[in-house]
Amino acid sequence: MKKQIILKKNEEHRIVAGHQWVFSNEIASLRGNPEIGDVVELLRHDEKFLGLGFYHPHSLITFRFLTTEQEDISANFFERRIQQSLALRQKLYPGAETFRLVHGEGDFLPGLVIDKYNEFISLQILSAGMEKRITLICDVLESIFHPKAIVARNDVAIRALEELPIEKKILRGNPSITIIDDDGVKFEVDILQGQKTGFFLDQRENRKAVHRYAIGATVLDCFCNEGGFALHAAAAQAASVRGIDISESAVAKAKVNARLNTAAVEFVIGDVLDALKQLGEDRKRFDVVILDPPSFTKSKKNIPAALRGYKEINAAALRILSPGGYLVSSSCSHHITEDGFLSTIEQAAVKAKRDIQLLEFTGAAPDHPIIPAMPETKYLKFGIFSVR
Repeated sequence: MKKQIILKKNEEHRIVAGHQWVFSNEIASLRGNPEIGDVVELLRHDEKFLGLGFYHPHSLITFRFLTTEQEDISANFFERRIQQSLALRQKLYPGAETFRLVHGEGDFLPGLVIDKYNEFISLQILSAGMEKRITLICDVLESIFHPKAIVARNDVAIRALEELPIEKKILRGNPSITIIDDDGVKFEVDILQGQKTGFFLDQRENRKAVHRYAIGATVLDCFCNEGGFALHAAAAQAASVRGIDISESAVAKAKVNARLNTAAVEFVIGDVLDALKQLGEDRKRFDVVILDPPSFTKSKKNIPAALRGYKEINAAALRILSPGGYLVSSSCSHHITEDGFLSTIEQAAVKAKRDIQLLEFTGAAPDHPIIPAMPETKYLKFGIFSVR
């Protein structure tokens, strides 16, 4: 008997429009006793075939859409999809050896993230269906890239929603530290121990965007992590650059990256909000202040608190900007909408008694594609504001 999900009447519209998730309350019935991670057919209420996808009975996301075709979800399927993703990256970044190769739902491979760092590959598996096929996926990656190593960076809490272990491990080969070229700036990447899957690739274009504002400027990079924005500001010939982060290990790595680039950047350990308040009390001023904080909320219920946090930190940054300076601010939480983010910056400007102009507003780099029908795939907000 075929393994099938039958939707309730009129619940197919979101899927037909391009969304890739079905939730449990949208399902009328099941057939064939599907188990966790199985490939199942998705049917309309009148049993018209809609497509195939992964099933999980206990996850908030019960079904993850894979294809509208009746086909085997085999090595050929994954090779075709990954090759399509690779062709797009080669168009976006000709000659590059580092990029996000697969961005989950954005590349029609829900629950699978693949980053390539030179000759190393880092995976992040966010669905049980992909987890069951991890050997197959690694086989496909080896056949295409012949990497020196493949690692799993499955150390994210969201995996618990799919009843998956939170872990980091080597899947193939022998990983080692590699040095990537981020548009002329070098960074040391440890794919097994570094941030996220090794590095923050999603801010790639935004780091370049800061160059024009950093020329000859005094720059403060808050939540500097391993030095991404700070070192790009230095590469743009900023007059001075300071980076602040509460993580000792991140600051230590930022200093390593500064030496790689022979960049004169001051990196210090500290709580960003406390540091901003102290700089304000000391009447210190900067031409550019960059805010790239971690996500302030992982759930909808915490949105009000998160917005208050964004307002406070942006107001503190605005207070230490010189007239004619620039605020560079971002949010990586998909629960914070674009309108919510921009409204919060406006409120922060009122609180700080500063006038602002929005100059640039973007999201993640194009190797993190967005599915228009899936707002969940549009998570990063990045704005550059002129401040008076």
